[in-house]
Amino acid sequence: MTPRESGIRMRVLMEPRHGARYADVLALAQATERAGFEAFFRSDHLLGVDPDDPAYRPTDCWTTLAGLARDTRRVRLGSLVTAATFREPGLLAAIVASADDMSGGRVELGIGTGWYAREHEAFGIDFPGTGTRFDRLEEVLAIVTGLWTAEPGTGFSFDGKHFRVSDNRTPPRPVQRPGPPIIIGGAGPKRTPALAARYAAEFNGALGGDLRERYAIFDRACEAIGRDPATARHSAVLPVACGTSRAETERRAGVIGSEFIREHAAIGSPSHLADRIGELARIGADTVYLHVYDIHDLDQIALIGAEVLPHVPGAARPETGVTS
Repeated sequence: MTPRESGIRMRVLMEPRHGARYADVLALAQATERAGFEAFFRSDHLLGVDPDDPAYRPTDCWTTLAGLARDTRRVRLGSLVTAATFREPGLLAAIVASADDMSGGRVELGIGTGWYAREHEAFGIDFPGTGTRFDRLEEVLAIVTGLWTAEPGTGFSFDGKHFRVSDNRTPPRPVQRPGPPIIIGGAGPKRTPALAARYAAEFNGALGGDLRERYAIFDRACEAIGRDPATARHSAVLPVACGTSRAETERRAGVIGSEFIREHAAIGSPSHLADRIGELARIGADTVYLHVYDIHDLDQIALIGAEVLPHVPGAARPETGVTS
């Protein structure tokens, strides 16, 4: 069975408007697990959309995912997406492998070039030009996957323009083999799909634009290197504000903020959300990330689990008797 024949995976993606404490992230992840979702992902940001927002509370993506690895029991966990600029590739390989071990093999790595210049400036992180960031991302992917697949004792080396690894004979050892699934995505027509075809288990079509065409470009990139496109998943992000009444829906929609995001969001009843997921499936998506912004609104997660997931082919079902 190829990935696209095994049903739609329903996931929650958290990006809080004002940051979060770990207790808040944990509560949402456990609510996601109880509701029957297949995975819980979080963004990798140290600033919010408003860089001057004094209420924003930064948390490190992989530190919190490691905590969730021990504090959840079933949902898969990951980043959408980790900025390749934030961590040196060897360290990133070890961090993700450690979280994979802590979770019993439930971790996935969504990774991209990084895009938020002000965020890098605020935390003293180098932010080169676009071409250089893509070059660095390509080397990061080569090193991370190379370390994960290296046999202990045989040594792994890499000599690139931006990074160098010299004879690493004790590489990180993730539980999943050949390593945690990698997710790459975006709207770029050339380098992004080419890198995804080479390294990714999943291609994410990003938000806005012609999703069907982006999937087709990625599939052609797979074919160009002799890879069967059906061996990779197609995923989509769907911002969501779901309610059982107009007032409830509008309250949840008000948290989304950005007009661009609202334009592409599913705002409405559970049946409307189910219809939107069905539209994405017909376009070619087999994995859908419901993007939530109010991380304290656990009732919305429970509502979607009870009223939407049962109508999504192949999706998990809400659990009973799950303890936090």
